[in-house]
Amino acid sequence: MLSKRLVSTAAICLVLAAGTAACGSTKSDGKAGDAKAATTQKLDTDKLSAQEISKQAKDALASATSLKMAGTINTGEGTMELNLALDNKSQCTGTMAMPGMGKFEIISDGKTSYVKPDKDFWTNVGGPNGAKAAELFKGRYLTGFENDPSMGSLTSVCNLAEFSKKITEDKSSNEKMEKGAAGNVNGVKTFSLKVTDSDNEVTTLHVATEGKPYPVQIEHTGAKDGNGKIDFSDFDKPLTIQAPSADNTVDFTKFQAQLKGA
Repeated sequence: MLSKRLVSTAAICLVLAAGTAACGSTKSDGKAGDAKAATTQKLDTDKLSAQEISKQAKDALASATSLKMAGTINTGEGTMELNLALDNKSQCTGTMAMPGMGKFEIISDGKTSYVKPDKDFWTNVGGPNGAKAAELFKGRYLTGFENDPSMGSLTSVCNLAEFSKKITEDKSSNEKMEKGAAGNVNGVKTFSLKVTDSDNEVTTLHVATEGKPYPVQIEHTGAKDGNGKIDFSDFDKPLTIQAPSADNTVDFTKFQAQLKGA
């Protein structure tokens, strides 16, 4: 069913982006210009411990009003891609692509969410009527599903507050955290933290050393499923959301009826 696959897609995005960051913090400023905005603030990586650097990154993330995340995650079925900008007003815009399923665009103005699948996505998630759905609804946005129990979790991908909470909460485990080295990621001066868990899965977090210590990039390796890399940028940059016109949308309840009758 379409609804279940969409919910699964959103869940994977959240779990992966959050899971690989669970070792410390996760978010970053991928633009040098943003990091220079507060050059008087520098991360003293010589004096601070790995845990202290991690805490500063968590605090910076918790204070962010918006961010952009983009990257790839290797799942058991292939590579998932995401490119999303979201803020603390539950606004977001961007795209997600699932291996073997296609891609969809998501837009939320904080109150109403819109999803526009591409032809491959419609075909794969529409079941027996997938091909017909692709023709009926191509180029149009699905909306009005916020209160649907099977679709509601899709909108959680746009909730920055919830996202930040998930990836900054402390987790008790046998993880070993250690300091790495200075570097440069996407034009931002960084310092890395390396976390190794009991299964020898490694998460490397690159934290900005000038301006707010936002996480800039996170990499996860050594796992059977869930390896990948995500870049974070555009922290505190206001989002401009353009909702699709009414004639370019399809209400969820009408969509369900049309799909059944296709």
